[in-house]
Amino acid sequence: MKTRLTIWVLLSLLLTACRSMAVFETPTPVPARAVGATPIPVRPTALPESIVIEADAEELLLINLYERVNPSIVNIDVAGAVDVGGFGSGSGFVIDVEGHVVTNNHVVEDARRIYVTFADGSVVEAELVGGDPASDLAVIKVEVEAALLHPVELGDSDQVKVGQRVIAIGNPFGLVGTMTVGIVSGVGRTLPADTFSEAMGQFSNPDIIQTDAAINPGNSGGPLLDSNGRVVGVNSAIRTTGENRANSGVGFAVPVNTLKRVIPQLIETGRVRYPYLGISSDNNEFTMPELAAALDLPTAHGVLISQVVQGGPADQAGLRGGNTQRDVRGVSVTVGGDIIIAVDGNPVDDFDHLISYLTAKTEVGQIVKITFLRGEETLEVDLTIGERPLR
Repeated sequence: MKTRLTIWVLLSLLLTACRSMAVFETPTPVPARAVGATPIPVRPTALPESIVIEADAEELLLINLYERVNPSIVNIDVAGAVDVGGFGSGSGFVIDVEGHVVTNNHVVEDARRIYVTFADGSVVEAELVGGDPASDLAVIKVEVEAALLHPVELGDSDQVKVGQRVIAIGNPFGLVGTMTVGIVSGVGRTLPADTFSEAMGQFSNPDIIQTDAAINPGNSGGPLLDSNGRVVGVNSAIRTTGENRANSGVGFAVPVNTLKRVIPQLIETGRVRYPYLGISSDNNEFTMPELAAALDLPTAHGVLISQVVQGGPADQAGLRGGNTQRDVRGVSVTVGGDIIIAVDGNPVDDFDHLISYLTAKTEVGQIVKITFLRGEETLEVDLTIGERPLR
């Protein structure tokens, strides 16, 4: 009995000791996290499936577009005229199976030799068919096997909207087959054209598309595409500051509807005939609403004529230019001339709008009805559209 008691006491003491050890056992220390350190998760949080599907769809669209259109894009190298010297380069794209390639006029102007490199690396010499400084478009022609000719699909630049996605493919800085993506930043812009008349000064190129898609030297002449791979413009210029010629987020493209009008004429005759009224306006520093408020004009819309070219279409129709100088915010403005407010019943907002309408909707020799204001009186006159002088 005594032995059993002794064993029981010993077991009780042993259990008590084990419990004490369990209570007072020192836990394994947790390593301290370094200040500012970010823990790396074992499994990153997955993106929602809808976002992944959307991202994949956009990538696939762009990859597919590039693979379809890039075979149509060419690199253009030129050897300059004897009196110009040097070499230049740009981009272009095939428009038909006859071997016609569209590019910018400034890329091939004054070129002695023109070389075209296709997407597969084939190089061939091209001939200049015709160039148009006013639109900065030109067409060249190559003689190659049909397998190399992949004409692009032309879109409709009248349907281009600010905010829509656009894609540029070209050869910036000689980097062949480069694609960049952006949006349409503006439409209906006007840029000075590379044409000059001693009588009327420098002409303007209307309906220009502005984009933030990266466009750099070498992109000139390449296509600006919509999401379906259709050409909506021809990349032509970038706006820079100082000596910086790199992209600054402001690029310009000639609308494809201008191409549709210009290129057939270049292929057929080698030149383009532009409508011409024979008027000028030195008031383009101000909008018509600003002029109307400052000069107490009878309308805030239209074209205030500063000068009428003697013997020109407007002069023959009886339109009058200004005869008085007025100061507007420190700028001398010619006033007293007729104000054109409509052409064939279509309202005219300003000078750029008038140029755009005439270029897109009229032809040399066509008779149009001009509605204008002379003082407080509204008048109409028939006018025969002339041809814009080359110089």
